[in-house]
Amino acid sequence: MRILFTLPLLLALAVPAMAAEKVPPPSAKLTEALKGRVAEKPRSCITLRPTLRSQIIDETAIIYEDTSRLWYVNRPDHGSCTSLRRDRAIVTRTPTNQLCRGDIVRVIDPPSPMEFGSCVLGDFVPYRKVK
Repeated sequence: MRILFTLPLLLALAVPAMAAEKVPPPSAKLTEALKGRVAEKPRSCITLRPTLRSQIIDETAIIYEDTSRLWYVNRPDHGSCTSLRRDRAIVTRTPTNQLCRGDIVRVIDPPSPMEFGSCVLGDFVPYRKVK
């Protein structure tokens, strides 16, 4: 009986701690990649198109290039995803034409089907190129 009362208490204490978790500042690689671009209001989803290209910057960021002027930066939940590296690729499966916060991407080695792990996506922050 004591366990039943303890579990809700532990969950109640854990939820605010997880919500307060902060995303680390952008890495130097991400800052360099976004030079000349301005951030806009984050979105929870983006529409997948055949022209949408993804680029892993490092373990803290993925850039989805919509057009040459508009990129979406996704910083995985919990600040990083250690299996992300520039020489790897991400695979997504979604029943819709959207990729959303909370979706899971698998990290693979492109020449082989070897899987290195998965990451939970965060918000998508649009970055527009300054004229």
